[in-house]
Amino acid sequence: MKHSSVVKTVHTCMKADVPILIHGKPGVGKSALVKEVAKSYKMELRDIRAALLDPVDVMGVPVPDRETKVTNWFTPELWPTSGKGILFLDELPQATTAVQKALTQLVLDRTIGTSYTLPKGWRIIAAGNYTTDRAGAGELLSQFKNRFVHVDYEVDLNDWVTWALGAGIKTEIIAFIRFRPALLHDMDVSQNAFPTPRSWEFASDILQANPDKEIEYDLLKGTVGEGAAAELTAFLKIFRTLPDPDHILLDPMNADVPTDPATLYALTGALAARSSEVTFERLVQYGKRILPEYNVLMIRDSVTQCPAVTKTKAFINWASDNHSVII
Repeated sequence: MKHSSVVKTVHTCMKADVPILIHGKPGVGKSALVKEVAKSYKMELRDIRAALLDPVDVMGVPVPDRETKVTNWFTPELWPTSGKGILFLDELPQATTAVQKALTQLVLDRTIGTSYTLPKGWRIIAAGNYTTDRAGAGELLSQFKNRFVHVDYEVDLNDWVTWALGAGIKTEIIAFIRFRPALLHDMDVSQNAFPTPRSWEFASDILQANPDKEIEYDLLKGTVGEGAAAELTAFLKIFRTLPDPDHILLDPMNADVPTDPATLYALTGALAARSSEVTFERLVQYGKRILPEYNVLMIRDSVTQCPAVTKTKAFINWASDNHSVII
């Protein structure tokens, strides 16, 4: 299930007050998605790493009362006692069997023993990797599994690009992933670094820091892996020698039109980043002179970058001429 569908599913489960467990490979953005949902509801997010818990962290500390000769359990501060929010049990499949047993009552009945009840305004979301990912994930107990709605989070290029455009990811990273979509998530656990949506965000942050060119490749290699870093470095050389996108928008009918695929991905990405109600008509004019598939990608990213362009005459005319294309 792609990102946008998982978000809708999480919203539905929150409305129904049903616990949900999001399964996905490392680095695809499960934790970021839950943070995004919490932000959309303006809710507190209580991020609890299940892999780090012991049963006593769940149950609390037993304290005997000498007068009544009854043992009371002191509730750990990590469990909320008021308000509303999302209780996020991250890395759940890495939790020990004992911790899973301790959490079963909380997930199903929203209580822990007789001393703690999860406030009504709180919802439970969990996430974890697959056992085949060599990320330390184990098998969940069958009765524990049955307490969740399970969804599989899959990487989707268009969803990631939409997110990346809104998240401020560097244009050259987005353009490169458009050019080499297979590298959006290419997990190789035998290597220290490999490309994932998370590591591409790190790569964007590194480029944003404007590193010395002598160490740029090594930094990228240590972030997305040797192969992906080599391809990205070659792509960056093309990106950095592109015609000035601003000059193209000044004279879209006479500006040079490249034919090399890598250059087209780089250039259309740079042009889309400049999309606005003022520039869009000229962007459409230039788009008519390039191959249709690159034109569609450029317009799609332009709309994501600046939704207001959909109200321009240029967009209405473009949509009429390309009515079979879904933006």
